[in-house]
Amino acid sequence: MNKVILTGGSGFIGQHLHESLLKNSCKVYSLCREELSGKNKSISESDFFDTNTHVNADTVIHLVGAAHNHFSDNEANYINFELTKKVIERAVSLNITRFIFLSSANIYKECKDTIKIDSQIEVDSLPNTMKSKLLAEQYIQQVAKNNDIEVVIIRSPLVYGENVKANFASLMKFVGKGFPLPFRLINNKRSLVSIYNLVDLIQVCIRHPRAANQEFLVSDDHDLSTAEMVALMAKVQCKPNLALPVPVWCFKLAGRLFGKKDIVDRLTGSLQLDITHTKNTLNWSPPYSVEHGFKLAAKRS
Repeated sequence: MNKVILTGGSGFIGQHLHESLLKNSCKVYSLCREELSGKNKSISESDFFDTNTHVNADTVIHLVGAAHNHFSDNEANYINFELTKKVIERAVSLNITRFIFLSSANIYKECKDTIKIDSQIEVDSLPNTMKSKLLAEQYIQQVAKNNDIEVVIIRSPLVYGENVKANFASLMKFVGKGFPLPFRLINNKRSLVSIYNLVDLIQVCIRHPRAANQEFLVSDDHDLSTAEMVALMAKVQCKPNLALPVPVWCFKLAGRLFGKKDIVDRLTGSLQLDITHTKNTLNWSPPYSVEHGFKLAAKRS
């Protein structure tokens, strides 16, 4: 039986992963600020970081992260880098054998070329939230070189599924209410990953010997344009697709005028991930379709 310490267990990804791990007979402890009562086992932060406390586990899955620009630079640096540093150092002291870190595909810049795991990262152009993610990756790789612990880094694009929040949920609701949206002419391509495919990959990485000390990209292996995304949202909700044909240059002009260039770049730009390395190394393919994930995302949006 795998014994797993999970950080970020109360978040969207963490809740799905926790439930799936329990179904697969893993013993799961959620790291939280205060020990919780009830059926879900937990470890308080004070106990976990107390060097006099022994925690019996073989894997840490570190999901906690700041991915949005509403975090200050100091907050993002603490959450993405300093906290990751503390968690992996404690994992080493507990003789935990594998550390899985959920990073972000947003460390790459929007481009027409497909991103591979060894594609160049333009560090200087990254927002501070992503710079701190990259620093965290580099730190845990250095720890792995100097200690007897295996690390796995998973770079994920936008994650969606049942109970998803933020922009994806808002867009799903707009489509479901029949609002006409100006996205028909946006023919970019972006990788997404359903929570069900991401959780499946993380569980493979817990056990697979070839996952050790590797970096992986993950996606549904079915990239969509913004126009295709809206059309699929309409389809799974049995609504007409009322997308309007607004030229892309209008979005870019609005982005410059209103200081929203980053948002417009994500909306109109392409970010496609090549997951060949992931599939070949782990003998893994995404088991769930994009439509499956969209249907469940619409369920409670």
